[in-house]
Amino acid sequence: MSHVRNVEQFRSSLRRFLHTKGLKSTRQREVVAESFLAATDHVSADELYRDISTQHPGIGYATVYRTLKLLKEAGLAAERHFGEGFARFEPLEPGQHHDHLICTGCGAIVEFENPDIESLQDRVAERHGFAIDYHRLELYGRCAKCRPKQTHS
Repeated sequence: MSHVRNVEQFRSSLRRFLHTKGLKSTRQREVVAESFLAATDHVSADELYRDISTQHPGIGYATVYRTLKLLKEAGLAAERHFGEGFARFEPLEPGQHHDHLICTGCGAIVEFENPDIESLQDRVAERHGFAIDYHRLELYGRCAKCRPKQTHS
């Protein structure tokens, strides 16, 4: 997973966003944001809540969910839907982009970057007179562990 390189900048951006919305930067929101940044994978609200509730039983599911939505609204998190029936979230680093390989067997998510794909997308858009605001590429299939082993006869 691509991690946010400047955690303090992330915190500062969140505080500024909350201030512009007339919301307070509470300790509970800070705990949720820090736990979100510490996650090692694309995390759902349920998973994040389970992680947080062991150390901070006073933080409820609604606070976790609302904080994730605030992070998304602030442009600090992306909400992803990988065909599981629920949302997963990942931190965003301004100016950074990556795509995903999603295993339909075990659910593994692999992030990758490929300049050739990015260039091709830009050329296709330009050819059609289209200005891209954003995009996401998700490739679904089976990882090496989930693919049946091929035997050669």
